[in-house]
This record gives sequence, structure tokens and C-alpha cells, in this order.
Amino acid sequence: MKYRTFLTTLALFLFSFNLGIVIISITAFKDTIHRAQERSLDEHYFITSALLQDFHAVEGRGTDLDSSIPSLLQPYSYLAGDQNVTLGLFKDKELVYSNSSVLSVPNGFLELPGDGSRLVSIQESGDRASVLVSGKLPAPYDLYTMVYLYDITDGIAAWKQMKNMLFFAGLIVSVLFAFGLHLLLYKLFKPLSQISQTSRQIAAGAYDTRLPVSGQDELTEMAQSFNHMAKEIQNQIQQLATAAQQKQQFIDNFAHELRTPLTTIYGYAEYIQKVARTEDDKLFATTYIMSESRRLQQIAYRLLDLATLRENKIERKTVEIKQLFLGVEQALSLMAAKQNVQITSECHFDSLECDSDLMHILLVNFVDNALKACGANGHIKMVAFLNHGQKTVMVEDNGKGMSGEHLLHITEAFYRVDLARTRNGGGAGLGLTLCKQIADSHGAELTFSSEPGMGTKATIIFPAENRNEWNQKAKILQ
Repeated sequence: MKYRTFLTTLALFLFSFNLGIVIISITAFKDTIHRAQERSLDEHYFITSALLQDFHAVEGRGTDLDSSIPSLLQPYSYLAGDQNVTLGLFKDKELVYSNSSVLSVPNGFLELPGDGSRLVSIQESGDRASVLVSGKLPAPYDLYTMVYLYDITDGIAAWKQMKNMLFFAGLIVSVLFAFGLHLLLYKLFKPLSQISQTSRQIAAGAYDTRLPVSGQDELTEMAQSFNHMAKEIQNQIQQLATAAQQKQQFIDNFAHELRTPLTTIYGYAEYIQKVARTEDDKLFATTYIMSESRRLQQIAYRLLDLATLRENKIERKTVEIKQLFLGVEQALSLMAAKQNVQITSECHFDSLECDSDLMHILLVNFVDNALKACGANGHIKMVAFLNHGQKTVMVEDNGKGMSGEHLLHITEAFYRVDLARTRNGGGAGLGLTLCKQIADSHGAELTFSSEPGMGTKATIIFPAENRNEWNQKAKILQ
């Protein structure tokens, strides 16, 4: 496009510019010829008028006119010779006087009516050019024809020199214009070239490529808009890639979670069918079948809870934090007693705006995970406190803890800290994923901190209890 614009613009300029030079040259040539003709006519009229008076004076003295003609025309011949002018006087087409030995006049210029009309023409002889003016003298001397020949060779040579200078100057101007046009188009089309190059790089996978931005003109605005578009595209692609990776991870984990209980169920069913002979054998096999079936049921319920939480709005109400903690302790007291783990709580504010059922599920998951991480004589503490004006609930244990790498993935579906994915602790691998959904639905922030051998802290930080702002933020997060 740049070269097409360059060639088109240059062609239009050269055509217009050279057409202008041609018009100027033609106009100058016509003006040169016109001025030469006007001068020739004026001087022909002047000489003819003066000669007419001289003829009257000669006849008044009774002198022979034909013999006096050379002396009468001598002064005009001197004047004409200095101005490249040739004079000729004809009588009945016969030359009676000329200041030049060579004078050639077409016959038509000697056959003129005696009404004072004159003929003007451009005559060329070899490399010379002249303006020829021919006219008869008024009666009674209309037998005489005055011929005036003005040499314009020098004037035409000057015009040719001017014409050549114009075309030479036009050539220089055209070259300068072409160079300037090339620079201008390069500057104008450079952003488009950069956009094209950047687009190809982005299409090739270099999504972080951006256009350079400088200046305050429309091209700068276009570059900024392009960069913003590229950034949004990059963000969308990253989100799609992350979502695809998470979905694939979910499918892989889900398949892994289903494989073990299904394999167990199938194996023990086959054991009953082919091997089991006593009631104890059947009880042993059916116990495992029921256990793994319960695990599958738990996975299904958790997935249903997640789907329900995404689709439905939560119902918030004022919940006493002590009652919330008490319900969690009662739900897990038997498990805690069996493992000899102590559960305590501290409350530094009275109530919390939340969905009590969902918050109960969240805290039960936190404490349940803490119980699985704690050994005998472990300690789990639930604390409700204010952190810079924000209500915060924390569940802390002194269990085995985990590394920072595990902390990045613990809210992913079916993720297990134990690399061997042991099921001795039970669970479906969806608890913290559900907790993350519950926190998001409340507009709260869920964080975890842990170190191997030092225990784990699970913290949920609620926004300031401005109901309108809270509802709006929770709606966006949902």
C-alpha cells in the first residue's frame, strides 16, 4: 500500500508539475512572439507614417521621388540595423530599396489591398526566425509596399534557455519531492507496518508483544487502542488456558477419585461371587463395598453442593459467632475425642452477617482437615477477631503442616497434599474447593499459611459490613 501510494502521488505530482512547466513555457513563447509582433507593427507604422510625410515633402520640392528614396530611407536603415531589423520598399512588386542584400518576401505579402491593412507572419530561414510585417503606403503612394523584417532568433533562444532551465529545475524539484514523499510515507506508514508485524508476532504466539507508544496524535491513540486490545486478548487467552488446565486437572483428579472406589467395589463384589463362603467373608466384603459406595456418595453430594452454590444466592442473616463455633465443636467432638485432639475457641466479636449453614460447612471442613493433620494430643483453635476493622475467623492447628507448593493447589478439586493420595483420612478431595466457593459467595478472602511440622492456619477475612457494598461484591464474585 505504501509503494502504491508513493507511485500514485509521485505520478500525479510529476504530471501536474510538468504540465505546469509546459503551460508556462508555451505562455512565455506566445508572449515573446506577441511582443515581437506588436513591436514590429508599431515600428512599421512609425516608419510608414514618417516615410509618407517625406514623400509629400519631396514632391513639394519638385524632386524625383524614386531617386530620393534611398536617401529618405537611409536614416531608418541605420536605426534598423542596430536592432536586427531589415527594411524593404517595393514598388509594384519590385524592390526599390533594402538595407540588406538578402531579402526574401513571399509573393502574397506584396499583393495587398490599399485599405491600410497589413500582414504579419513568422518567417524561418535556416536557423534564423523573424517577424515579417508588410503593408502598402496610403494613396496616392499605394504603389509602394513597406516590408519590415524583425529578427527574433535571440528572443527564441532566450526562451529555449528559460524552458530548459525550467525543466532542469523541475527535475531537481521532482527528485527532492520524491525523496521527501518517501520519507513522509515511511513515517506515516511505519505505525501500520509495526501493527502488521506485531499482529504476526501475536498470531505466532508472542502474546506479550506491544506497539511502541510516543507522541499525542491519532496514531498514538491507535497504538494505545491496539495495545489495550492485545492485552485483553492475552488476558482472555491466559484465562482460557488456565480454565482448560483446571478442567483437565479436574477430570484427571475426578477419574482418579472414581477409579479406586469403583475398583474396590468391583473387586469385593467379585470376591463375594467367587470366593466368599462364610458370613464373615461376606460381611467383610460388603463392609468395604459400603465404605467405598459412601465415598462415591460423598463425592456426588460435594459436587452437588458446589453446583448449588454457584447457581443460588445465599441468604445472609445475623449469626452469633459463639453458637457457630459450638455447632462445629459438637459436630466433630466424637472424632476429636477418638483422636485425643482438643478443640477450643475464642470470640472477640459477637455476631457475623452470613449464611449460617454454609459457614458451618466451611468451619467443619477446616476443623475436619485439621483433625486429619493432627496426631494424638493435638490442638485445634477457632478464633474470631477484628483485623483492621474487618471481621476475621481463623482455624489453627499444630499438625504436620504442608509446604508452600501444596498451599497453591489445596483449593483445587480432588487435590490431596499426600502425594500417594492415601484415603486413610477419608474425604472426597472437594472440601476446600467448596470452602473457596463459600468464601467467594460471601465476598470474603480465604487464605492459608503453613510450614511443614509447624501446623496450618486457615483464615477467612470478611469485608466491612456495609450491606450494599457487600452484596454487590458477593454478586460479582458469584
